[in-house]
Amino acid sequence: MNELLLIVSIAGSRVALPAAAVESVVELEALIPVPRAPAHIAGLSALRSRVLTVIDCRRSLELGTTDLTSAGIHEAAVVEIEGHHYALTVDVVEDVFEALSEPAPVRAPMEQGWERVSQGMVETDEGPLLLVDIEKLIAGPSVEARAA
Repeated sequence: MNELLLIVSIAGSRVALPAAAVESVVELEALIPVPRAPAHIAGLSALRSRVLTVIDCRRSLELGTTDLTSAGIHEAAVVEIEGHHYALTVDVVEDVFEALSEPAPVRAPMEQGWERVSQGMVETDEGPLLLVDIEKLIAGPSVEARAA
């Protein structure tokens, strides 16, 4: 397997994103709230004259909230899905590594949010990492979970 993976940390967990889907890694600055948007949509931001929908990955995974109101660096991976640009907030962007295996089923219990976005475990030079489905991360919790 020759797939490259972007290794990031979300809610303190190291995970892998398919690097081919990531356009860039940015530091978010201004964030404009979106009234009535689902809670995992932190707001809108701009990047090189493009509007980005900012996804709070912690909220999408139902693991708390990322404080994007405080001053400081807020890293995000920018992806494009069906013509729309998204910034996925992460704690830390580490590096790019090659996947050494195909995704394999996860054999340990996971929190519901991680289970929803999991594509399986992949081997890397850094050890096994959870491969995250970016589209499911963007979609956020199910409607039933949001209503609860």
